[in-house]
Amino acid sequence: MKIVLEHISKRYPNRDKKVGGLVTAVEDFHLTIPDGKLIALLGPSGCGKSTTLNMICGLEEPTEGKIWFGDTDVTNLSPEVRGVGMVFQSYALYPHLTALQNIMFPLENLKGADKLSKEEMVRRAKEAAELVQISEYLERRPSQMSGGQQQRVAIARALVKMPKVLLLDEPLSNLDARLRLSTREEIRRIQRETGITTVFVTHDQEEAMSISDEIVVMNRAVISQVGKPQHVYDEPENLFVSKFLGTPPINVFEGYVKNEKLFIGTQEVLDVHGAPDGEVWAGVRPEGFIPADDGPLTCHLVAVERMGRDTSVVATHDAYDGVQMRAIVSSDARIDVASDIVRFRIRPEKCRLFDRETEQRIHFFGETMEEPADVMAREARAAAGARPAAAESEATA
Repeated sequence: MKIVLEHISKRYPNRDKKVGGLVTAVEDFHLTIPDGKLIALLGPSGCGKSTTLNMICGLEEPTEGKIWFGDTDVTNLSPEVRGVGMVFQSYALYPHLTALQNIMFPLENLKGADKLSKEEMVRRAKEAAELVQISEYLERRPSQMSGGQQQRVAIARALVKMPKVLLLDEPLSNLDARLRLSTREEIRRIQRETGITTVFVTHDQEEAMSISDEIVVMNRAVISQVGKPQHVYDEPENLFVSKFLGTPPINVFEGYVKNEKLFIGTQEVLDVHGAPDGEVWAGVRPEGFIPADDGPLTCHLVAVERMGRDTSVVATHDAYDGVQMRAIVSSDARIDVASDIVRFRIRPEKCRLFDRETEQRIHFFGETMEEPADVMAREARAAAGARPAAAESEATA
């Protein structure tokens, strides 16, 4: 089922009556979710992602905009007629019912032509339980099951109605780290097997990047960026996205560009052909540092942490926007732990520049693996509406 969120907004009356007015939870959210895809709404607490999910479900009505399921406008439809399955953060299982009874519960509320026999309800509940691999726990009550097993019961209960859309509101936040990993893999497996369009809300960027087809990064009630997980990580459109994605996080420095040279502090660290002069935020991914005796970026060494395959170098720099920066380098790299300083070269493809005031991305030649001439030729072809050179060669042949 394709979902279209057509410029939806949600505003609430301000709880502070002295201030009055309205509080915006979601602002002009416009997104198309393709049929059969798993989309993650990702962002910090309070950014509006759960409110967006509740509007898709029908628990909240948009202040503005429309919601479409396929060709049907569902904006004013109640949740029970939208054909959605919802899994809450708290699981919301009935403690006095067995797992089987919890899964069957939505089917017992069907009426009229949709009403099912007891035998049919049991059959469908067992099929859902088998899908999430909890068939052996059907006679247990929630108190007799682990958190991961309860989560699977909640997912089975959402799936048993054969919904058109599956909605997951931070379903893994109550699980321990190891169980969270295995359960998210199960969610991805179930989604692929069923082909149900799924919207997954989380504040954990690792969860979002590992299982989703696309991520929607939200901040302060609006969409910051939409795209495939790896593309959003590699090509952030603004400073917020670059800082929110990545573990360890990107290292951000105060810098400036002069004559197509990037300066961090007083040190000229990188050629940035095509970047305009001005003050910038320079973001360097942890894997973007190369230890070198003649490296132009000089930092104060704090610690060297050996992690087997990689080495983590903890350092400080006067222009660093934070307390301590972290570089991830090869375990073969030689770091003089007795020294007070460590010097780096910067990989241009791991460096991103952002305007100091707007925090929007500034592009420069060299931030990708393409040569400047290749970038200019590609942009010229796109501007002229020309076909790629390979296509032209094939046509000529």
